[in-house]
Amino acid sequence: MNGKADPRAEGEVTTRTRLERGRGALGPALELVHTGRAPTRAVLTAELGVTRATAGAVAAELEALGLIRIDARPSAAAGSQGRPSHRLAVAEEGPVALAAQVHADGFRAALVGLGGSLVATAPGCEAVGADPAEVIGAVVDAGARLLRETGRRCVGAGLAVPSAVAEPEGTALNPLHLAWPAGARVREVFADRVREAGLTGPAFAGNDVNLAALAEHRHGAGRGARDLLCVATGHRGVGGALVLDGRLHTGSSGLALEVGHLTVNSEGRPCYCGSRGCLDVETDPLAFLTAAGREPGPEGLLVQARELLRDRYDDTTVRSAAEALIDRLGLGLAGLVNILNPDRIILGGLHRALLEADPERLRAVVADRSLWGRSGGVPILACTLDHNSLVGAAELAWQPVLDDPLGALG
Repeated sequence: MNGKADPRAEGEVTTRTRLERGRGALGPALELVHTGRAPTRAVLTAELGVTRATAGAVAAELEALGLIRIDARPSAAAGSQGRPSHRLAVAEEGPVALAAQVHADGFRAALVGLGGSLVATAPGCEAVGADPAEVIGAVVDAGARLLRETGRRCVGAGLAVPSAVAEPEGTALNPLHLAWPAGARVREVFADRVREAGLTGPAFAGNDVNLAALAEHRHGAGRGARDLLCVATGHRGVGGALVLDGRLHTGSSGLALEVGHLTVNSEGRPCYCGSRGCLDVETDPLAFLTAAGREPGPEGLLVQARELLRDRYDDTTVRSAAEALIDRLGLGLAGLVNILNPDRIILGGLHRALLEADPERLRAVVADRSLWGRSGGVPILACTLDHNSLVGAAELAWQPVLDDPLGALG
């Protein structure tokens, strides 16, 4: 032997040392790529506050786990100087989460990858029965078929339901627009069906608007907001959610932000909660169709309401109905602004369509009725993600991987 050290062995030791130093940064690094905040290794290095070599070792480990892709030879931008940084992106063929959503007009299953990308969706069902176990079993079966067809690895599963989900029990307390019993143990049933389908990984359940807000905060119209308020009406009823410093604010037992039961019309329609004139029954698709003199059709309330608003807004009756809903929605939003002082509001479902139909009217109502409206106007934006509740359900399943990629997948 000549006594000389093997440079390859020394390099391997150095790489392992850098990775050990940066192992605690694996989760934060993956989240930065997942949310699009670290498109290059240079940005990743700066965001993590580590050396370039450590950031390189961390990125390499995430690539080895099949989570991200490193482009080592990107083209330099025109006019740029120096060596261009390696580009980072989520792995297009990487693992997925199974996402499921149940709502008043049906259910849907999807596979969602890192970055919030929908990899595959199953045809939606338009009927929801009174047995939660039967419905949840059907949507899990649809997701399991997608996994078999695609051959993708599954990290876990998430379910979005149109009800407050109490913690820590995981029960749907008030599925008002489903024929389910109050207190249905949706998370337990979902986890059981996931296991019965032969899927590995944890299973979660949450309120659909909470999950929509989480998805929009990470990948859509809420990105970059510190205190994000989301209000949406989907197929029936109205929900709200608050994201504070990147985390959903769900209250002490998961029941915060039941904004649908704010009174916005003291002489309005009776609400399922026992009150009258709640946002829930004054600004949802059924309220709009009723005010516009239309009978609900077979295609689903949200679809019908959106099409009516888009195609017949010049009709005097339709416009008058839309303006009444906008005024009541604005009143509710103003009250929430006074209480929560968010730095951004995003609207989903029919509320998004109302904002797009007459943005100035809605913003003026909020400004006129909120304490800070005129001096510190809150941006009111439309949600931008299709199927954001599905994407948010997947975020629940992805969270353990984001927290500890090596522990979850290594």
